[in-house]
Amino acid sequence: MSTTPSQLHRDAARNIVTRCLKVRPGENAVIESWDHTLPFAVAMVDEIRRAGGRTLHIEEDEDAWWRAIDRRQSKLLGSASGPEWAALKAADLYVHFWGPGDTDRIEKLPERTFDEAIAWFAPWYDAARKNGLRGARVSLGFATEGRARQWGLNRARWEERILRACLTDPADSAKRGARLVRRLARGKKVRITHPNGTDLEVGLSGKPPRLQDGTPHPRDKRYGPSDMLSQIPGGRVDVALDARTAEGTIHANRRTNIWWFWSDGGTLEFEGGKLRSFSFDHGGKDFAAQYRKGTAGRDRTGSLTFGLNPAAHDVPNLESVELGSTTLVVGRNQHLFGSNGSNFMNWVTLAGAEVAIDGSPVLRDGRIV
Repeated sequence: MSTTPSQLHRDAARNIVTRCLKVRPGENAVIESWDHTLPFAVAMVDEIRRAGGRTLHIEEDEDAWWRAIDRRQSKLLGSASGPEWAALKAADLYVHFWGPGDTDRIEKLPERTFDEAIAWFAPWYDAARKNGLRGARVSLGFATEGRARQWGLNRARWEERILRACLTDPADSAKRGARLVRRLARGKKVRITHPNGTDLEVGLSGKPPRLQDGTPHPRDKRYGPSDMLSQIPGGRVDVALDARTAEGTIHANRRTNIWWFWSDGGTLEFEGGKLRSFSFDHGGKDFAAQYRKGTAGRDRTGSLTFGLNPAAHDVPNLESVELGSTTLVVGRNQHLFGSNGSNFMNWVTLAGAEVAIDGSPVLRDGRIV
């Protein structure tokens, strides 16, 4: 695989550097990538330097990572080295590309092994919050050969669509989202309908909606503990739900991607505020296994997400940011200052729905009204 960035890589990287991260001269940046994301990482290094920033590029070798897994060194992988912690403390900016790229092997890993290998997450976020770091997690790393094969996609075209979604101006997403934020902030109930049979009413919690326009929000108390990093491509509005109110059924028409596990064709049915039944065309066993281990609140609605990115139309792994999409989260919502502290969290996404708040339409045919 060539490590030479394409012009589209460079354009997307420049947009992230100038509009999302707003890199300033003299700032220090750490870029972490994997083999399969090197062209984009290289473009990010170049664009940060163009803006006058200093860079440290860390590449995790795929083969070396899996060799450590085979040696049963998942706990070692889950503890970052001293130099990495030192770099984090000295950094102003951080850009992360998801990996590893062998999603076929990831799906077969025991859950405990995978959890041990990513145990560095919690202490990393603690340090990042303390240091006021701002940065981005780039979704291109999810476009893997394994996923492309499973879903019948051309990986190169899939990557191109993700990169084009990275070109969205956060200011445009902010303008689109502002209308939804105002309506959600004063609303009580949300009704979601679609010709596919979806008809679901849920209650809003009264907690402030959160606009994720593609820019990071370090040390902003209105945002969650991980929002010093923006998800790229971005563009969505999140809002916590009242766990007591949920009646009806939602039928997903987009995939759900959680790490390297995925589901498709999900149907969730609620009655009396509780999840009464669920079914999936694919991924139902994984959902059921997680649900069985879920703690209190697993059967309650957690939050809604509304997509704002016009370039993310039916792009795998960007379902929740697709303009006009509606994502229903079941389970935990404490990251949105909600009251649901369950260890279970899963979701389904519906594109093209009509959404009304207290009887007044806010989405129609996937468009904000």
